[in-house]
Amino acid sequence: MSGKSPAERLGRRPKAEAAERPAKRPSAPRQAPRQVRIIGGQWRKSVLPVADKPGLRPTPDRVRETLFNWLGQDLNGWRVLDAFAGSGALGFEAASRGAAAVLLLEQDPELVTSLLASRMRLKADMLRVQRADALAWMKTAAPDSWELVLLDPPFTAGLASAAVTAAARLVVPNGFVYLEAGEAFEGPLPPGLVVYRSGRAGAVYSTLFQRL
Repeated sequence: MSGKSPAERLGRRPKAEAAERPAKRPSAPRQAPRQVRIIGGQWRKSVLPVADKPGLRPTPDRVRETLFNWLGQDLNGWRVLDAFAGSGALGFEAASRGAAAVLLLEQDPELVTSLLASRMRLKADMLRVQRADALAWMKTAAPDSWELVLLDPPFTAGLASAAVTAAARLVVPNGFVYLEAGEAFEGPLPPGLVVYRSGRAGAVYSTLFQRL
């Protein structure tokens, strides 16, 4: 597009005083609140707020879609643990798709409050929120209690390997452990756990493990 003023494009010279007048800066657009949408199930298109906190990075739509394609779209009757809940995108997505019981673990009290508010707003009675250190909680939790454990720790925390090891004992035989990380998982794998599917979308590496 031409950088000329309307007067110049019509062959007219702008008045001197108009040329000297400082250009009015356009006002900065207002930023919409950060949010993420549930993409499937009974709460499809429902919005979850995302707090502006360091390291908080909700799972992108494309990555969630891939995960639930791997798992099958219907999680009817499953027990699901979302161990590093954050915005709750993964846990609420599982509940929306029919999971019978979903537990969200989150250490940050502000995020816990937000998750509880979303639970109440959506009337997600099958979903519970607990303030806890996810890694410590998993190390002492009862084994063989979940069909699916979701792991999305902060990418820079270096928790991937320890989280997978802690989660491996929590899933039932043939159950799944899902890891989202900023780099490919290189192991070692806990005994009885195998890589079921893996993929990458931009900076996000996804690995779905299954317990034999």
